[in-house]
Amino acid sequence: MQPPSSAPAPSPDAELASNGQPEILDTFSQLLGALYETAYDNTTWPKAVALLRDQLDANFVTLIIRPDTSDQAGAMITAGQVFEAHSGLRSQYSYPSPFVDLVSDKVYVIDDLMRKDEWRQSLFYHHFCEPYGVFHVMGADIRTLDNGEFKIRVTRPESGAPFSAADKAELTRLLPHIKRTLNIQTRMRATESVGLLYTEAVSRMMVATIILDEKGQVLQSNQIASELLAEGDGLKVYQGKLVASYSTESRELQAMITQNLVRQQKPVAAGSAPAMVEAMSLSRPSGRVNLGVVVKAVPSNEWIGGKQRPAVMVYVRDAEKKSAVPLKVTQQLFGLTPAESTLAVHLANGLSLEEAAEELGIRHNTARAHLRSIFSKTGVRRQTELVRIMLNSVSALGQQTLG
Repeated sequence: MQPPSSAPAPSPDAELASNGQPEILDTFSQLLGALYETAYDNTTWPKAVALLRDQLDANFVTLIIRPDTSDQAGAMITAGQVFEAHSGLRSQYSYPSPFVDLVSDKVYVIDDLMRKDEWRQSLFYHHFCEPYGVFHVMGADIRTLDNGEFKIRVTRPESGAPFSAADKAELTRLLPHIKRTLNIQTRMRATESVGLLYTEAVSRMMVATIILDEKGQVLQSNQIASELLAEGDGLKVYQGKLVASYSTESRELQAMITQNLVRQQKPVAAGSAPAMVEAMSLSRPSGRVNLGVVVKAVPSNEWIGGKQRPAVMVYVRDAEKKSAVPLKVTQQLFGLTPAESTLAVHLANGLSLEEAAEELGIRHNTARAHLRSIFSKTGVRRQTELVRIMLNSVSALGQQTLG
């Protein structure tokens, strides 16, 4: 009796290689790599679509990102011959495609939807397929987690082989990967869009934000912070690190940053108290009002490693920075006239009534009349109250651009 063999079972990769199929595995792996690369860089979609065309032996592969509508052109990425878009009404309204209302995540070919003679006689085929050497069509619709709708279409010329059951099975195997990629991409884009809105809101409220990495080096700053650091009045960047204008304050600032770096490296347990926020005031050689600085650790995440990752956030406020409140939004919020809105903004930026009148080139009595009207419309009785509601209102968020 032979003793049982102790040799390990061959791996799936080894079996493929023994069957003479390493090239198939390499090609499939390359395609999957290209697909998942698009999740964080959507400019690489053309490469992925081209590899998909080669994998499916097609003359065209098209990923429809946004379908045509009656009032908006669609968006798509095509691997194959580049041709001009048709003018006039959108294609699906002028000549309806047979690939409509498909069951999501299921692969179809023309034969599943109509007879070949019906396909040859259809207006869609005559206008959008026959001129470009397209006869055999295989497609699927993909619905992402956020209810986004994407479509993939694969074509071959009439001289090519019709799409077989094996071809449908191949695309069916690829669909989950394409769908996962689109899910990741759409969620990342949504997160980036929301993050951009928060960033703009903070900038419009005239708060400078500076992100430091795990070594305390400046990683990123918003526009307000970049302008403040360039002035170097109270705070600047030296050898990649934040330094104050005076050595004593600079040592205190670095100590605060170091303490928050240590906190950042400790994972925060669920339900624990929030990290301590530290603040200080920085003197300015120009003699202007001190800068207010708040330092806070970025919540740690065990999945985020490597170098140059966000570790500490530094918020800086320049009390003398004038608020760029848009006049149109101020008018809409408080029901002011253009002249009243302009005066209110000047007062919010710290000018006295006399200074504002001189700045606007109007008489003092005219300015007082405007102020009485502003008080009546806003419900305040004193100029200090007016400044408070102006600075605490959402008007600054209505700016069209940063600045």
